[in-house]
Amino acid sequence: MQQQTFITMTEKLLHFIWQFKYRQLNGTLTSQGQKVEIIDPGIQNNDSGPDFFNAKVKIDDTIWAGNVEIHVNASDWYTHGHNSDPAYNNVILHVVQHNDKVTIAENGHQISTLVLQISENLEKEHNELINSTQWIPCADKLKKVDSLTISAFTDRLMVERLENKTLFVEVLVNSTNGSWEEAFYQAVVRSFGLSSNALPAEMLAKSLPLKTLAKHKNNLFQLEALIFGQSGLLKRFGDIEDAYLISLKIEYSYLQKKFSLTPIDGNLWKFLRMRPSAFPTVRLAQLAVLVHESSSLFSKTMNCDSFDCMAKLFKTTTSEYWQNHYVFGKTSTKKIKTIGQNTISVIAINVAAPFMYAYGKSKGNEELSGKALKILEQLKPETNSIISNFAELGIQAKNAAEGQSLIHLKKNYCDNKECLRCPLGAKILLKKV
Repeated sequence: MQQQTFITMTEKLLHFIWQFKYRQLNGTLTSQGQKVEIIDPGIQNNDSGPDFFNAKVKIDDTIWAGNVEIHVNASDWYTHGHNSDPAYNNVILHVVQHNDKVTIAENGHQISTLVLQISENLEKEHNELINSTQWIPCADKLKKVDSLTISAFTDRLMVERLENKTLFVEVLVNSTNGSWEEAFYQAVVRSFGLSSNALPAEMLAKSLPLKTLAKHKNNLFQLEALIFGQSGLLKRFGDIEDAYLISLKIEYSYLQKKFSLTPIDGNLWKFLRMRPSAFPTVRLAQLAVLVHESSSLFSKTMNCDSFDCMAKLFKTTTSEYWQNHYVFGKTSTKKIKTIGQNTISVIAINVAAPFMYAYGKSKGNEELSGKALKILEQLKPETNSIISNFAELGIQAKNAAEGQSLIHLKKNYCDNKECLRCPLGAKILLKKV
């Protein structure tokens, strides 16, 4: 059985050289004196099994197709139990830094061994990157990377981010017994909470199924009673003398018993240091109108070909009470509180596009998945510190797709010091090999 092993930093550097500088190894000799020509280094494997799959290597006059395993010491082959694992019988080359033992596979075949050295310059440059205390490790070295490399990498990162979000969407769909509509509803409600109130919004959606709301979608007052009641905000503002609040409490009491509902803690919602138009009370009032006025929201969103189409689906306002209130019981200047384009953009970027991509994947519909990318390219990038900081370093996001790429780069590569997996880091490091 394959053992789980920890890959050392030196081993990662060996992987890096094999993957990116394999052509420079042509003409070298194995420890058995065989001449090596690397035709294809293979595909790096980040799971259990050999390190590189489907490599093609010419050893003397014979072309071999198979897998490549890389270790710091040749004896690690035995330490990791590969000598007794049939999964490693198809290894055609063992690449090591120190050849301290002959490599024998489970089937008794001796595997050719290639010794690979790491230059001091590469090791030094890599150490500088992983020990950097800058915002991103290569902040002072990015000028060494050409714009074509950056552009190509951001395109790849966008797909990576959507693939990652697809996993999240799949988990959400599975948690709703395979209902894409329910999963989409939960994700939309979470987005209505924005970053400050995403958690209580998510808890609200999970405690109040879409099918429950659907039974009263023609009655806006009952929808508000259900949503505000389940949010716990009716209880939080319960001491206020307000006729509308009192009416909602009475209606919710009836609906709560009817559907056996348990509200969340109303104190979870944050109001401090927020613009009044973003108060959770306003957002939930807008959510009630969205449910009231929309039908088949998920399928209609999936059929959209543009952001303008999505904007029309999600553009909503509030009931009359909230036109001159931001919170219960406190009158304010009358204002029609329509959900803003920025908030709809957030929903499009973080919910609609990922669901479109994931749904297309699940149905084998490449056109639908591709449409998600096109819609992201129509949108302006989000406004946040990650995108702003990259702009200061000379990498400007021109649209939401590129903005999402930069967020993915920061969170999945830079923050984890994964410079060896990052083409920008690779470009910097390859100058030192």
